[in-house]
Amino acid sequence: MSKRLLRLVARRTRIAVALLALVQAGLIIAQADLLARAIAELDAGYLPWLAGAVALRAGSAWCSSAVVQHAAADLKADLRSSLFERAAAQRSSGAFSTLVTKGIDALEPAITGVVPQLALAAVVPPIVLVRLGLVDWPSALITALTIPLIPLFGVLIGLRTKDVTTHQWAHLQRLGGHFRDVLAGLSTLRAFGRAEHQEAVIARMADEHRSATMRALRVAFLSGFVLELVCSLAVALVAVPVGLRLLSGGVGLTTALVVLLLTPEALLPLRALGTRFHAAAEGMAAAEQVFEVLDQPLAEPSGTQRVVAGEIRFEDVSVHFPGHEDPVLDRVSFVVRPGERVALVGPSGAGKSTVLHLLLGFVQPTSGRVLVDGVDLRELDLDDWRRQLAWVPQHPHLFAGTIADNIRLGAAGASMAEVQAAAQAAHAAEFIEQHPAGYQAQLGDRAAELSAGQRQRVAIARAYLKNAPIVLLDEPTARLDLHSEAALTASATEVLHDKTAIVVAHRPALLSVVDRVIRLCNGSVVEPLEVAR
Repeated sequence: MSKRLLRLVARRTRIAVALLALVQAGLIIAQADLLARAIAELDAGYLPWLAGAVALRAGSAWCSSAVVQHAAADLKADLRSSLFERAAAQRSSGAFSTLVTKGIDALEPAITGVVPQLALAAVVPPIVLVRLGLVDWPSALITALTIPLIPLFGVLIGLRTKDVTTHQWAHLQRLGGHFRDVLAGLSTLRAFGRAEHQEAVIARMADEHRSATMRALRVAFLSGFVLELVCSLAVALVAVPVGLRLLSGGVGLTTALVVLLLTPEALLPLRALGTRFHAAAEGMAAAEQVFEVLDQPLAEPSGTQRVVAGEIRFEDVSVHFPGHEDPVLDRVSFVVRPGERVALVGPSGAGKSTVLHLLLGFVQPTSGRVLVDGVDLRELDLDDWRRQLAWVPQHPHLFAGTIADNIRLGAAGASMAEVQAAAQAAHAAEFIEQHPAGYQAQLGDRAAELSAGQRQRVAIARAYLKNAPIVLLDEPTARLDLHSEAALTASATEVLHDKTAIVVAHRPALLSVVDRVIRLCNGSVVEPLEVAR
């Protein structure tokens, strides 16, 4: 087991497991002595004591397991938290998702299985050997000479197991990462007719993982066979001489029975440790990658400066996405003054939404700068900057919960009166108050019980309640009927009052609430227009 992983287990847990292993060693000897005397002397008076020893041994084993299970749960939670702190940039990768979920879970057998068994392997054989030496020193000598064969063969097979399991884990990570990426881009794959090709790729990767898993299982079965064979030969080397000496009268029946009962007990912890090690091999491979991530320095915030929302300036901003020859934005420059409401218009794919994503910090410019009050957006504290933004996307997500809780998303401490005022401003109160439960109406997954226009108005109410100085609207009237569009236009007027706003608009209705229009085409600014009043 990795020494580093073992050190992460709480010290009090290791001490408790060691003490319980010492108790179990004493009970093993007591159990063997009582059983040998009961058989040799044909005395049933030993049986209640024997039953008590067996019960106490089982109880101590259960306590050891419970202590380690609790420690494993705490350790897994701590490791997941540490991974997220040190690998924020990797959270969207499929390999990181596999490591945080499947990888951390794979550590549990390494902790709950190996840690208590390691304590038993360190404590039980020496104590049992001492007892054997007091009873019959030749048997103790043979046992002492054969015990090292078990870890020797275990290490030889373990080296092969480590290589095979590392290979298996690499296949699993590749499969998990690719599958996640395919799910994220499934709509794009369908649009380009490449979904069936990815089915074949996933099938091939799954088959590679299956083959790697079967190779690991074959090695594990080989390990079990070899360790069982060594233990059986060791017991036979003790049992045959003891049996011959018993027949010749050189050893008593009680002594012979104690030797035959204790010899397997001296070998059992080491044999079980080898089995637990192979069961935890996947966790060991995952632990190495976990520690690689944890050894990385803590990620520094993308920016440390705090800023009050003011002038927004794009200076020759270009954005290239991997796999695309043409830039999404090509040297875009414009200025949005404090309190100004600007509309971005242009055909689909012109880069309008990318402008908003740049301001939200979802995308970084390939070249050029986005300045807020003269400070590069990359130098700002991103969390502080986002608190000054209210964003209504094309497809706002409403969470399972009450309508009031969804409106409060950006202002968790808002009162019900403030929630109702926001709904009135967004023209959402008219349908919310018609519901029997009103603002406490429970929404299901993705708020399927609301129409598209109603979901948009709840999102507008959410933005209004947040009361951020900068509002970003991304085509909020797209795919709506005329009645919903008129209601949303009226809502936007309320939300954008005295705010700096950038509105992405496909339809002309929202242009009536802005001061200026910037037209984009093929990622470039074509012409800034003033809106006639």
